Amino acid sequence: MKVAIFASGSGSNFEAIVQGVQRGDLALEIVLLFCDQPDAYVIERAKKLNIPVKAFSPKEFSDRGTYEAEIIRILASCEVEFIVLAGYMRLIGAGLLGAYPQKIINIHPSLLPAFPGLHGIRDAFEAGVSKTGVTIHYIDEGIDTGPIIAQEEVTILPEDDLATLEKRIHQVEHRLYVEVLKKL
Repeated sequence: MKVAIFASGSGSNFEAIVQGVQRGDLALEIVLLFCDQPDAYVIERAKKLNIPVKAFSPKEFSDRGTYEAEIIRILASCEVEFIVLAGYMRLIGAGLLGAYPQKIINIHPSLLPAFPGLHGIRDAFEAGVSKTGVTIHYIDEGIDTGPIIAQEEVTILPEDDLATLEKRIHQVEHRLYVEVLKKL
């Protein structure tokens, strides 16, 4: 299956997935990294891993529809069959949802529906809950509201600070995303 990975930041989940393919754990062909932040570190990771990159900002387009139409054109030219969001920090609009129905998945650092949005780890930590986790879900029109594929709990330890919790969440993300992609 030909897959595009979308990311906006450092790309640790992107790299974990690519390494899963390289180890033979995943029978995927990663044909493209798409990044909406042309200066993001994930682009350097992709270059080191020999994954083709397309990067441009939505600010370069007159509206979201035009932006997504260009992404769809690029995905079609690469024969992309499935999209994996790995730290892509934008809402997916109607154009992409229509072009790839039930073929876009996302990873989120909380046990959805709790703590959706940009700061799931921080929000859970500041709320003082005893556990949080990682959710992998299909994308729909909402913010982290699509059907859940898998979840794994992470206990918030009394000695945790935000940095140690983030590190443990990321370790679960890297493993769980590969496991879920293998099953899909």
